[in-house]
Amino acid sequence: MLYDETDLMILRELQEDAMTSYRDIAEKLGLSVGTVHNRIKRLKEIGLIKSFSAIIDAEKLGFGLTAIVLMQVEGGKIVEVEQKLSASKSILAVYDTTGEFDIIAIGKFRNREDLNAFIKETLKIEAVKRTVTSIALNVVKEDTRIRF
Repeated sequence: MLYDETDLMILRELQEDAMTSYRDIAEKLGLSVGTVHNRIKRLKEIGLIKSFSAIIDAEKLGFGLTAIVLMQVEGGKIVEVEQKLSASKSILAVYDTTGEFDIIAIGKFRNREDLNAFIKETLKIEAVKRTVTSIALNVVKEDTRIRF
């Protein structure tokens, strides 16, 4: 097994606040600081923890437009298109999907002009057959943390 219940407790603490000190985590969970340090190091080594980052309010940074872009792509080119989309600074998530659309991309944009430029650049990719874009009117929930 790659992880146990103690690892999960540590992960829960880190998801709540990744800046919590190892000492505070150790005290809260009744562990030694060395144990917390070693377990976090191992969780990073096995890839369960990918990185630590701040959760930023995109709207306060001027990225008030959230767009969901569905795409139909030529079958043999899906991975290539996904890689190109992933390289865009505006794109937060790229999903390889089943159903009518092959790819779903979610992005944050400063304004309609930025979104328009992104869509036009995306449509220049030869393998992209069709896009359908929706704009989020309100962001009700946006949280990438896993609850377990």
